[in-house]
Amino acid sequence: MKTELIIRSSSSDIDFALLKDGKLIELNKETNENKISVGDVFLAKIGKTLTGLNAAFVNVGYQKDGFLHYHDLGVQLLSLSKFIKGVNTGKQKDFTLKNFHFEKDILKDGKIGDVLKTGQNTLVQIVKEPISTKGPRLNSELSIAGRFLVLVPFSNRISVSQKIEDPKEKERLKRLIKSIKPKNFGVIIRTVAIDKKVAELDRDLQNSLERWVAMCKQIRRADAPTKVLSELNRASSILRDVFNDSFTNIIVDDEALSVEIKDYIQEIAPSKESIVKFHKSKMPIFEKYGIERQIKTAFGKTVSMSKGAYLVIEHTEALHVIDVNSGNRSNKAKSQADTALEVNMIAASEVARQLQLRDMGGIIVVDFIDMHKAEDRQKLYGHLKKEMSHDRTKHKILPPSKFGLIQITRQRVRPELVIKTKEPNPNGTGEIEAPIVVIDKIEQELDRIINSDNGANKVVLHTHPFIAAYLKQGFPSIQNRWFLKYKKWIKVLPRDAFQYLQYSFDKTNDK
Repeated sequence: MKTELIIRSSSSDIDFALLKDGKLIELNKETNENKISVGDVFLAKIGKTLTGLNAAFVNVGYQKDGFLHYHDLGVQLLSLSKFIKGVNTGKQKDFTLKNFHFEKDILKDGKIGDVLKTGQNTLVQIVKEPISTKGPRLNSELSIAGRFLVLVPFSNRISVSQKIEDPKEKERLKRLIKSIKPKNFGVIIRTVAIDKKVAELDRDLQNSLERWVAMCKQIRRADAPTKVLSELNRASSILRDVFNDSFTNIIVDDEALSVEIKDYIQEIAPSKESIVKFHKSKMPIFEKYGIERQIKTAFGKTVSMSKGAYLVIEHTEALHVIDVNSGNRSNKAKSQADTALEVNMIAASEVARQLQLRDMGGIIVVDFIDMHKAEDRQKLYGHLKKEMSHDRTKHKILPPSKFGLIQITRQRVRPELVIKTKEPNPNGTGEIEAPIVVIDKIEQELDRIINSDNGANKVVLHTHPFIAAYLKQGFPSIQNRWFLKYKKWIKVLPRDAFQYLQYSFDKTNDK
């Protein structure tokens, strides 16, 4: 599998598109206005404590106070509070915690008013960005993520990612970490640490420890509320989390950013430094790699799939609903059951892609086409789990119900990515789908007609003059490419009577 990261930079935003075999699977945006990101650590001030909710509102400098629940305080909160007080007064000068004496753990079922007071300063980490009218969700159990390891201050526990299944590898990694782990720091071993040598793990651990020490120096001079530790910039954090041997290209249209990324790749994978390239062409980078087209066709309410099937995605305040439709595809399968299974398998792959692409979170209900065989439902469930296994966001998938519904919960840590795919209607008022979405639908329908059981030896497309001109422009035009693909000339007739997005096919066959 070929993986590419395409980065588009402007004065205010940076867009990151992750492609696998040319298909867009993840889209991220970093803006200069975004002052709060998941992973940032703030020296914050406790506001109002709510006995009924057993939580507190915390001022992190955002327009809405953050929310900190008692269960998110971490058992070593008293040790953290003692450390912060020592750093602020200058008594705590050793930030490595080597000689730091821990306080007793807080009670698991205690009250927030017993451990936190209004006006008190504390360290909190962003675990969920502000979404809609809600402020950020916070945690006091701090962690500093590296490439292979996550460093957890005020802990001595070593834990291993559940995705590492080999017991021998788990034991080897635990043994190595035990030999290099600093005192009074816990470590979580990430999946990408598999087969790594102790030197690489130690270098990663020391980098995280240096970030912790630098943060502590910030605390000494800081007044709450203020950010004392920033998550890596979006480019570095994406590379830290997803970079592997399958990456073949990292292409950037900003020279300074390309140098910065090259330096980061030099740190984490020196042999891959050459894959970072600067995009010099006058053609916009997202146009060059077909990303704009994929964005237009993937973010609408209706999402086309192969063989004429499509998804309809609806959003409500409480949940997301995805409906799977077989469309008007021809039935090449032996039976209705085989058709349902085939469409559902295609839909499962696209659902997994859409959840990651749009960063949809919360409760998602997918209405698949009904399947009466238990083995078919189990096959679909296994396929969906496999397709979503690459998703870094925490999620849980329930088996299909008798009605064909599959329920998914996916952790929501950022606002969902919403991209407008409609444009002003050139024939009147209101908005319509972008022309490129229509071209995609035309090609899906054409593919179905050509490959149907009874075939077609002559196909004529009737469409609005604007769309007809678009299909014929340039060389090779889209119409030329159809001829090379199907070995058949598809006649395109402009129809003045048609609305902008209206089209139809005429076909004749051997019969």
